Amino acid sequence: MLLKFNKLVILFVTLVFFGCEKDIPIIQQFEANPTPYQLEIPHGFPYPSIPSDNPMTEEGVELGKKLFYDPILSQNNTHSCASCHFQSKSFSDPSQFSVGVNGAVGDKNASTLVNLAWNTFNFWDGRVKSLEDQALDPITNVQELHTSWREVILKLKDRQDYREMFSKAFNTVDFDSLHVVKAIAQFERTLISGNSKYDKFVNDELDLTTSERRGLQIFNSEKGDCFHCHSYPLFTSNDFHNNGLDEDFSMHNGRMDVTNDPFDKGKFKSPSLRNVELTAPYMHDGRFQTLEEVIEHYNFGGHQSTTIDPLMKKVGIGLGLTSEEKNDLINFLKTLTDSTFINNPKFKP
Repeated sequence: MLLKFNKLVILFVTLVFFGCEKDIPIIQQFEANPTPYQLEIPHGFPYPSIPSDNPMTEEGVELGKKLFYDPILSQNNTHSCASCHFQSKSFSDPSQFSVGVNGAVGDKNASTLVNLAWNTFNFWDGRVKSLEDQALDPITNVQELHTSWREVILKLKDRQDYREMFSKAFNTVDFDSLHVVKAIAQFERTLISGNSKYDKFVNDELDLTTSERRGLQIFNSEKGDCFHCHSYPLFTSNDFHNNGLDEDFSMHNGRMDVTNDPFDKGKFKSPSLRNVELTAPYMHDGRFQTLEEVIEHYNFGGHQSTTIDPLMKKVGIGLGLTSEEKNDLINFLKTLTDSTFINNPKFKP
């Protein structure tokens, strides 16, 4: 008799549950079987180190690109990652300082997002190593997207398209900030530039002009001394240097803000020179508007300070480049422009 009663109770509860199911919002859970993403590694590039806990997938990259361009990540739905990183400018900002939510203005020039899969540090001061950690910062930064992760996740979970995409990429609809930054990092690792005129020259596909060849020789010799911090193929040392911009660094301490080491004062991460023709203004504070100004700084020799990099050998003396040599060097730097990168439809919203 008791067994029969229990069966009736179970039947009643089941009927009530399914009878009311139409009034409960349903979040469909997709069976995640993400497709591995094959990075296209340019000739001469080493294979990047991909985190084991965030493997590249087609679904993850697609989701990351959607998030990169979506202003839903900002406090008032007006700004996205792409608001400060324009593909036409090699994912940099042509403004000296980017403008964030509610008109807030930053104090450093937005870095170019190119070949990030090979980064060992991120931000000018290198305060984070992984791209996943890098993507955490802009959301809550008052000068950028100025919101909270709680608000971002609530807005994303309210969208059916995002619920489906997170489910397909990460096999969960109960996603959080870590899933968001993992997706963005996956997309950012696809931003690979390695098809410039210079790359074609290296691969014996075409030749450089006489001026570009002379500029290359200056770049790769002690005369210009550029290659120590900007060598092929990445054209960055992924290291930190004081390149003699100032005698005093009271405004920006650079790497010292991270290490608290006074010997790191005024040191900033060497940016990649790939697509440098497109990424003005230059330096961490965007003080130089043209490549001519950049070359003139190094030709002058830089300012002496207690942490000046030993590679700045001509402080107070200068490089002594002639007008023709400076023009040759700039012509070489322009061979690092990759038009296929800035027009790649895979990177567009």
